[in-house]
Amino acid sequence: MAHISQARTGRRPGHGPLFVPFLLFLAFICIAGGYIGYVLWPRWPGGPVSLEAPEIPIVIGGDMFNIPPAAIRRAVQRKPGTQERIDLAYLWPSLTPAELAAKQDTTTSADPNERLFLTIADGRDAMAPESRIESIYPRYLAQPANGPAEGLSLRAFRDGTPYQGEDLIASDAEASEFTARCSRTGVGNTGMCLLERRIGGADVTVRFSRDWLAGWKNVRDGINRVLARLHP
Repeated sequence: MAHISQARTGRRPGHGPLFVPFLLFLAFICIAGGYIGYVLWPRWPGGPVSLEAPEIPIVIGGDMFNIPPAAIRRAVQRKPGTQERIDLAYLWPSLTPAELAAKQDTTTSADPNERLFLTIADGRDAMAPESRIESIYPRYLAQPANGPAEGLSLRAFRDGTPYQGEDLIASDAEASEFTARCSRTGVGNTGMCLLERRIGGADVTVRFSRDWLAGWKNVRDGINRVLARLHP
C-alpha cells in the first residue's frame, strides 16, 4: 500500500495529444501579432524634418496621407505620425510646394493669389461636406443668378444668415464635381473660395482666389491632382 501511495503521489498530471500543437499555435500567434504591431506602430522621430526630405506619412482622421514637408506651412506640423490637422500651400499653377519655393527664392513675397492652400483635419466628428451642401446650405440661399463663368451657377446666401456676404458656386453638370463657397469681392478684398472634400475620416478644405473661377476647370483638375498625390 505504501508503494502504491508513493506511486500515486509522484505521478504528474498528463497532457493531451493536442497540448504541444496548441502551444506552438499560441506561440505563432504571439510572434505574428508582435511583428504586425512592430510594422504598424509609429516609430518615427518626433522632431520636424527638412524641407528637402521626401514625402512623410501622416495619419489624420484614421487615414494615411503622404505629405511633402515643403508643402507644410507650419514647422511644428512637419513631422510624421498622427496629427489632428495640417496646413499646406502650393504655388499656382505649378503646384510646387510653396515653402520650398519660398526658401529657394527669398526675394518673392507670399501672394495668396498665387497659392493654393489646403487644410486636412480630422472630420470623424463633423458633418460631411457633401451633406452640408445638400441639407444645410439650401436653407439660406437666394434665387439662382448668372454664374461667374461658363458651366458655373451662382446662388447668393441671404443677408442675416450664417453665410451672408458669400456665394455658393457650383458646376452645372454635377454639383459634386465642383462646389465652392466664395466671399464676395469688395474694396481691398479680391474674394476667396473654399472647396471641401471628405477623404476617409479626414476633411480637406481647399482655399483659392475667387479670380481663378474664370478657369475653374483648371482649378478643379489641379485640386484633384494634389489630392491624388496626397492620398493615392
